[in-house]
Amino acid sequence: MTRDLRRLFNPRSIAVIGGGPWCEAIMGAAARIGYGGEIVAVHPSGREIGGRAALRRLEDWPGPIDAAFIGINRHATIEAVGVLRDLGAGGAVCFASGFTEAAGEDAGGADLQSRLVAAAGSMPLLGPNCYGFLNALDRVAIWPDQHGMHPLERGVAILTQSSNIAINLSLQRRALPIAYMVTCGNMAQTSQADIARALLDDDRVTAIGLHVEGFGDLRAWEALAARARERGVPLVAIKAGRSDRGRAATLSHTASLAGSDAGAQALLDRLGIARLHGLPEFLETLKLLHCTGRLDSNRIASISCSGGEAALVADMAQGRDLEFAPLVPARREALKAALGPMVALANPLDYHTYIWRDSAAMARAWAAMTGEGIALTLSIVDYPHTDASDWACATHAAQSVRARTGAPFAVVASLPELMPEAVARDLMKAGVVAMHGLSEALAAAEAAARPPPPEADPLLTCAPLEAGETMSEAAAKAALAAHGLAVPAARAVESAQAGLAAGGLRGPLAVKGLGLAHKSEHGAVRLGLSAHEAGAAALGIGTARVLVEEMVTDGVAELLIGVIRDPAHGFVLTLGAGGVQAEILEDRVSLLVPSRPEAIRAALSRLRCAPLLRGYRGRPAADMGAILAAVAAVQAYVLANAESVGEVEVNPLICTPRRAVAVDALIRKAKT
Repeated sequence: MTRDLRRLFNPRSIAVIGGGPWCEAIMGAAARIGYGGEIVAVHPSGREIGGRAALRRLEDWPGPIDAAFIGINRHATIEAVGVLRDLGAGGAVCFASGFTEAAGEDAGGADLQSRLVAAAGSMPLLGPNCYGFLNALDRVAIWPDQHGMHPLERGVAILTQSSNIAINLSLQRRALPIAYMVTCGNMAQTSQADIARALLDDDRVTAIGLHVEGFGDLRAWEALAARARERGVPLVAIKAGRSDRGRAATLSHTASLAGSDAGAQALLDRLGIARLHGLPEFLETLKLLHCTGRLDSNRIASISCSGGEAALVADMAQGRDLEFAPLVPARREALKAALGPMVALANPLDYHTYIWRDSAAMARAWAAMTGEGIALTLSIVDYPHTDASDWACATHAAQSVRARTGAPFAVVASLPELMPEAVARDLMKAGVVAMHGLSEALAAAEAAARPPPPEADPLLTCAPLEAGETMSEAAAKAALAAHGLAVPAARAVESAQAGLAAGGLRGPLAVKGLGLAHKSEHGAVRLGLSAHEAGAAALGIGTARVLVEEMVTDGVAELLIGVIRDPAHGFVLTLGAGGVQAEILEDRVSLLVPSRPEAIRAALSRLRCAPLLRGYRGRPAADMGAILAAVAAVQAYVLANAESVGEVEVNPLICTPRRAVAVDALIRKAKT
């Protein structure tokens, strides 16, 4: 159900229910941001709250209530929500805690939250356990604490599941224009994705930042991403809660490789939401996106008056998906004209100090490092806190470059504290991105340069499941082969019959003990055998049954294909370097089921072992079509068995110039 949040976020009247210091703080926060509507205090005593005489009951207010802050205990909150619903209120912020977030200590918390949602009906509800929101565009604050926001005409929206993080972000001094700050609390009724989608309808919102603890309804997130693409508004996120939960399953390499965080990353990638890992780079990315939108490419330029800074930025960009654009002839000529013969031309550029204090000359040189083939230019300038007046030439030069070229241009302080807030505001007014911190600027550029993802099919969602049954290798291979996976010719037999079974196969042969998850760790694999040797090898393994199969001898690479059931994110598809060293190599990428062939191909190209697949140092290339078919077969099995499958792994998939063959497989399912 999509709820209309417009009255709640831009109310003409606000009811503040309760009498504690939080309710009094609401009055101050609203005054601080310049709220011009009606505020009515409600308390059964009728006493004065925040300088206002309180009404004894909500029903005593003669006009409509567009929004309410409910600052009373959790049991009374439910009753107040019901009254607001009956009065036709536009929405409410529920401040009280003690609902599902406290279920571990109070078993009644979940029941109270269900009753709260029922009491609200179709009336929008933020929380419970929620601080409220700030709307700087319309000068609204339903916020029981300090904040640092001020009226704006346009800016970014930030939504967080942590009220304390929201307070801190609202107090940032980086000249980031924050239009909305919304805390989501328990999201009993209205989810973070629902709120973000509603804010996309405000043309004044330039980008949306999300601090996510858990996703919840994946369909709502898919709808949000689709709407953001349609509106051209970029989304970025910090995803909290990295976990070892997935690593606790030790039956396969896939479980130890994927973990729950791999699912979160795969979901964000699929939705086109760039992920940051710290609050400073999160804010700088939002700032860059506010000023420039998505960057056209990952090609950047850097200019500074120090060789040390030029080397530093080059080193710090190493390992990021960023590229320093080469100096084309026209750019070289422009730089020579501006700088003379004494400066070695390169990108990153050290322009020395020959033109320092000459704003016009600085602007000519800096402008030469913008234009075609450069998505963003970074000018490194640290303003001294002792006396920054001598650095005004840099501010003027940057403003001139932006006015003359219209190209994305940023002034970056390598130390965040050396970008004064007043200077940052002056730069931002002229369209120059004022960035606090070199590392943060590079992280922001990388995030802003991410292209929108290709179109994807709806996610395959799943409910929790205890996968207690592990199929034998032979049974797992047969099940996957039925969906198109190529497997070696093989016989699953009693150990004593291995020699006889080997006679019908073409050597060299492998003999493997059945019933073991990690056969190689138990010494239960024998390779390179003749038919004559297979019988003795089977008896030496010590398991009741063995698998005798033909070996694949012309492989050029080994891959792992794995799928883990992850109810928080769907089915996580992991592709990586395979074999017994899969965990050690840590060469893997994760997507979600279903993924299209073009997405699979792109993911494989990001592996460190990708050169082996393409053909390395004269060796033949692997058959990419066969690899894609193998991944498709695994996905097809999962799609057909989504109600019962917990995990699938093919490891290794031996990739040859002509085929891709699964020589080992594992499937875990629910007990039948």
